[in-house]
Amino acid sequence: MTGLGWPSIFRLGLVQSAIGAIVVLMTSTLNRIMVVEYGLAATVPAGFVAWHYAVQLSRARWGHGSDGGSRRTPWIAGGMAVLAVGALLATVATTRLAGSPAFGVALAVVAFALIGVGVGAAGTSLLALLASRVAPARRPAAAAITWIMMIVGFIVTTAVAGKLLDPFSPDRLLAVVTGVVVIAFIVSLVGIVGIERRDAMPTSTRPAIPFAVALAEIWADPQARRFTIFVAVSMLAYSAQELILEPFAGLLFGFTPGQSTSLAALQHGGALVGMIAAGVAGNAFSGRAGWMRGWTIAGCIGSAAALGVLAFAATAGPAFPLRPTVFVLGLANGVFAVAAIGSMMGLAGGGGAGREGVRMGVWGAAQAIAFAVGGFVGAAGIDVGRRLFGSTPDAFVAVFAAEAAVFLIAAVLAARIDTQVSVRSPRLNPSFAKG
Repeated sequence: MTGLGWPSIFRLGLVQSAIGAIVVLMTSTLNRIMVVEYGLAATVPAGFVAWHYAVQLSRARWGHGSDGGSRRTPWIAGGMAVLAVGALLATVATTRLAGSPAFGVALAVVAFALIGVGVGAAGTSLLALLASRVAPARRPAAAAITWIMMIVGFIVTTAVAGKLLDPFSPDRLLAVVTGVVVIAFIVSLVGIVGIERRDAMPTSTRPAIPFAVALAEIWADPQARRFTIFVAVSMLAYSAQELILEPFAGLLFGFTPGQSTSLAALQHGGALVGMIAAGVAGNAFSGRAGWMRGWTIAGCIGSAAALGVLAFAATAGPAFPLRPTVFVLGLANGVFAVAAIGSMMGLAGGGGAGREGVRMGVWGAAQAIAFAVGGFVGAAGIDVGRRLFGSTPDAFVAVFAAEAAVFLIAAVLAARIDTQVSVRSPRLNPSFAKG
């Protein structure tokens, strides 16, 4: 069996794009609207986002469940359906927060729980499908392709939504989100239809085992354990800026909702360029030991530097060139992400057939913990800093500086991990269109 061909890999990338398109509106745009338009404390939306990440601690269980079935695509489709419903309810909850706060908060708690379940089930099963159906030599490139397509989903969604949201109104917000959700769900179904044909199904050579045993098996693997810790720390640094960047632009630079959403698109554009650059360089140097480790370290250090510049921007005022700095931050994030994801794909497949889902689930859970803690702590840091320092700019300086320090710690951890995938990744060339 040769595994999935490049057209099928690109189709699965559509699913990742669809997930990203919905999630970016939930964690970025709704967050900014709650803080700036409705005047809520930053910890309110951060709490909702943290809750949806906390629900994703079940990722390992979802992955283990898909390991035990004959097909993973039903898990993906079901997860996308739950995600779509959760996104619509979250938007309705946001529009009710001003007039009916108790109802809005209660509905948001339910909605963000559904979002967490949907992302966990669909995302983990998608990654497990890639790890189990893609030939080892293609895994690094497949990881890069799918994550690049996710960033494309971010960019297209935030750019289009940014234009459509101005002038802001609750009805306009609900209409925009509904359109994105419907399109994303249809795109995800197009991506998975026919992917798991019976004649292309691999046969697991390992028997099904209890969930607790599967977790213990992973933690006993030193490389998997070290990688889990790195994922948690690096994603803590990454996520701490996710919920405060748009409020930062709105509070200190006077950006409108549409302008700050477009700023998010610029950041994701930088990440796209970084991913492509790392992917091309990775294929050029894939035969050299440690290339992914080197790119991961470089991305972490670059992210720390960009966050340091943002800390300076908080005190420099509206004249500071914010957009180029945000682009560079995205660029560095993309470099470290694609190298780390390539390693993740190889390590998941290295666990043997029938274990890909639970291994991806463990790393997804580590990421979820980091995002839950990082997003909430970053937003809470702004609220606490504003009270402590009596200054909004100083609060942002402290939080951005702390994030930069955590990224430097992640770089040190990455230096101690052998992230080299044991197979040579194929060079990007027109033959990708074949198969």
